[in-house]
Parts: sequence; structure tokens; C-alpha cells
Amino acid sequence: MNDLDEPERRMRFVLDMRTAGVTDARVLSALEVTPRAHFAPTQFAQLALDDVDLPIDGGQLMTKPSVVGRMLMALGATSDDGVLEIGLGSGFQTAALAALARRVTALDRRRALVVEARAKLAALSLPIVRAHVGDGRLGFAANAPYERIIVNAAVIAAPLALIDQLAPNGVLIAPIGEGDKVRLMRFTRGAGAPEDLGPIKFAPLEDGLAEEA
Repeated sequence: MNDLDEPERRMRFVLDMRTAGVTDARVLSALEVTPRAHFAPTQFAQLALDDVDLPIDGGQLMTKPSVVGRMLMALGATSDDGVLEIGLGSGFQTAALAALARRVTALDRRRALVVEARAKLAALSLPIVRAHVGDGRLGFAANAPYERIIVNAAVIAAPLALIDQLAPNGVLIAPIGEGDKVRLMRFTRGAGAPEDLGPIKFAPLEDGLAEEA
């Protein structure tokens, strides 16, 4: 048996998530059933059930699962919600979102990452997921409005284009700030001031599409 699939490791993984503060039962289940090793680079697959960031192509990181869990808890997506994800990356969080939401639209500025993630998502037969190459600051208006938007990079302020693509009472979560002063913020359209959910670490959201060979 592949030790990545051993029940003991998966039980330890869930315990690690609980210890890290991921306590929502639906989010825990989504993380547990989404095979992180499937999305990790082959050379790091043995670390997939550890709570660590993993390097992926384009100088990017596959965010450690406890942070993914924290983001998903803050998002609060339900089976009635259409979700826009800014920062597709490896596709792991995208697949976890598919276990929680009605529809997932994911964007990344790096074409190579999108192509790879599409193949891995397709292998899991996730028909509610669509991955696109795009500038995250502009969102994806074709599928708007969204009940939930999640931004996997730090911004100085929530991009207005994303706010405009929220449904009434829709929720956007994003790391806001720069350097070591980034806070996870939750915006609810029509509800006034955003909620501060505490410090978090993310690289800045870059403009435009990545230049690739």
C-alpha cells in the first residue's frame, strides 16, 4: 500500500488541521478527501500530508493546508454558492472548494500553472470547476456575480473589479496589506466595514499576465 494513503497518516493530517485551528467540519472533510499528493510536484509528494508549503513551478508555493483551511473557513462557501478563486496555483485549494461550493471559477496569471492544474482537476472529474488564465485584479466577469470570492495573494485594498463581481451580501476574503503587516480581511457586500480575521502571510498579487517562454 502507498504510505500516502495509509489511514494513520490521514488521521494525523486531520488532527494536525484541528490543532492548527481548522475546526469547521465541512472544511476538514474537504481537505481530507482532496488528495494533496495528486497536486504536489512528484518529488514532494511524500510531504503532501505534512502541514508545510511546497514549491511549485513559476517560483510559486503550494500553500500549507492549515492556511488553506483557515481561508476556506473564512470564506464560508456552501453548496448554493458560486466561487471565484484568484490564484489557482497547484489546484489543490480549487479541488477542495469543489467539495464545498456549487461552482468554482479559478484564475491564475501563469499559463503553465493553469494548464497543469486543469489536467489534474480533470483527472478527478470535477465538472463544476473551470480554470482560466487571467489577471486576478480584473476577476472573471463572464461568470459573475459570485456569492464568494477568495484571493490567494496580498493586496493593498480589495480590487474594485472583484467587489463589483460580488452578489448582494456576497463575501470576499483577501490578505490586505504589505510586508509583515498583512491581515486576512472579510468583506461582505452591503455590510459596511470589513472584518479583521488576524495576521496572515501571502506574497503580493501581481498585475497582468506572466511572461512565459
